[in-house]
Amino acid sequence: MTTSFNARVSTLLLALSLLLCICNPNNTRAFAFLPPTTTTSLPSTTKLRSTAAEETEKTSSSYAAPPKEIDRRRNLAIISHPDSGKTTMTEKLLLYGGALQQAGAVRMKGEQRSTQSDFMEMEKQRGISISATVMSFEYNDLCVNILDTPGHQDFSEDTYRALAAADNAVMLLDAAKGLEPQTRKLFEVTRMRNLPLFTFVNKMDRPALDPNEIMDQIESEFGLETYPIVWPIGDGDRFKGVLDRMENVVHLFGKGDRKSKAEVETVPMSDLETLKTRINDEELFDKLMEDIEILDELIAPLDMDRVIAGDQSPLFFGSAMTNFGVQLFLDKFCSMGVKPSGRLAKLVEEGKGKKGAQSKLDENDEPNDLVLPEFGEFTGFVFKTQANLDPKHRDRLAYIRIVSGAFQKGMKVGHSRSKPGKKFNLAQAQTLFGSDRESVEVAYPGDVIGINNPGDFAIGDTLYTGNQKVAFPGIPSFSPEIFAYIRNPNPSSYKAFTKGIDQLLAEGAVQSLRQRNDDGGGPLILAAVGQLQFEVVQARLKGEYNVDSDLEPISYTLARWAEGGWDAVDKADADGKLFGIMIVQDRWGRPVLLFRNDWKAASVAEEEKYLELKPWSKPPMFE
Repeated sequence: MTTSFNARVSTLLLALSLLLCICNPNNTRAFAFLPPTTTTSLPSTTKLRSTAAEETEKTSSSYAAPPKEIDRRRNLAIISHPDSGKTTMTEKLLLYGGALQQAGAVRMKGEQRSTQSDFMEMEKQRGISISATVMSFEYNDLCVNILDTPGHQDFSEDTYRALAAADNAVMLLDAAKGLEPQTRKLFEVTRMRNLPLFTFVNKMDRPALDPNEIMDQIESEFGLETYPIVWPIGDGDRFKGVLDRMENVVHLFGKGDRKSKAEVETVPMSDLETLKTRINDEELFDKLMEDIEILDELIAPLDMDRVIAGDQSPLFFGSAMTNFGVQLFLDKFCSMGVKPSGRLAKLVEEGKGKKGAQSKLDENDEPNDLVLPEFGEFTGFVFKTQANLDPKHRDRLAYIRIVSGAFQKGMKVGHSRSKPGKKFNLAQAQTLFGSDRESVEVAYPGDVIGINNPGDFAIGDTLYTGNQKVAFPGIPSFSPEIFAYIRNPNPSSYKAFTKGIDQLLAEGAVQSLRQRNDDGGGPLILAAVGQLQFEVVQARLKGEYNVDSDLEPISYTLARWAEGGWDAVDKADADGKLFGIMIVQDRWGRPVLLFRNDWKAASVAEEEKYLELKPWSKPPMFE
């Protein structure tokens, strides 16, 4: 069991290194995990200019985003171990951001039992998040985008995709438990992406670990220094509030309606007599005075350069359930969080007709062009697709993270995997708020918009304007651990079954594999990280498409992509090296080997190096 677990962790870290270092050009820590061909520096001759004024010299494009709009964007991904209060925290941020009148109910939508960010039927039934959602709102003249991610390990891939679209992250901890397994895994994601990481210690209204112990855990296990922005006064039934160390003001909270904003009383530290009276607990008051002295003497000062580099984490304490400290966190994040950043891409002049064939780049070429938000053309990448947000209309959306330029309603864009010269008309787009949407005329770097997806856009695709074909690195798929044939038991529902499967696969709900040379007529193999993914697929097929499905498990436990190609696979097979190994192909027709155990996979990888076995796969950037 230990060997299998360690192998899975190693596989995951390797895959995450690829995903996250290509998403952030400033990361240097992750490159040790990458294939030797990866480079850590950008040729200065290929870097795109960083100001809209300079771009105007080269292009007459009207898509450049106003600097003011770029500066006022903030986006934040929320990560945590399951049951740490992540979705509740999301709801309360929306409450204090003015997007909700009360937690769990959208403004003008009436009472709802489920949270706004959990809108799938299974999410409502089980009380868990199984799909990343995006919610946007205006707050203090800033446009804030919150990405609520699944905490359950079976849906880690959805979390990784959401982090690919984020510029900041907050790590939510349970005050009574400290660091937990899934928290550790997700921390590695943000660390390798070099994302600025905020830490919020939640559930202080319950008995909690000593704050110093939590700080020690983070520093000893993660090597991450923390700086307490706020400091708790008590915990459990004696939780009185927090000290804002930046303003030297204590915020004392009243226990009111959990669906509404907390009642807050502020007392400056200069008025100790009033503070002591209002805390009304001599032991807690004395401890607060002692803690302040220790923090001021022993904690290194806040260094925003280190925060931006991911080397220091601003630390907060509070209770999302009772609204303690949530607004303080939101205010501090808006002032400390980074604005949208640039992304590495591959660019090539786009030809037409016969010249179009010459506009492709070699897939082995590394992305070495830095597309900054100020670039004068629109660029963005698809990090998520979703079907049936509105079950009445059976719609499909592609979630686009805008990297540069301005989206304008009705604009025509190129598509990284389409033929040169082919354009798509983006007739409309929506800002997102869970499952609710609102039409938008214009959007800017850092924004996440939803566009109608007729089936042409897949996760990892790039959309762009201008004469240069642009492709941001695709978002890799990770090695699945369970496999099963899926079949339609009712031939009369073939059309609905096929439609449902195709749309769910496009979302990345699970991966799909087929026998070699199967063009779609043979049995379909579903591949997933965990059993719950299969349950979600079957539940959605039944609930959204009204079709039944049968699963037949296959006794394999991991997959490896053979980057050596089919010739290498044929050689190994002819030499008898692939006995007991299932040979299949992925959605792009590339060879995948299924193994029954970690030992066999490691043995083949070591002995048959020409196979170039990898635990992840990158989708093609160009076709």
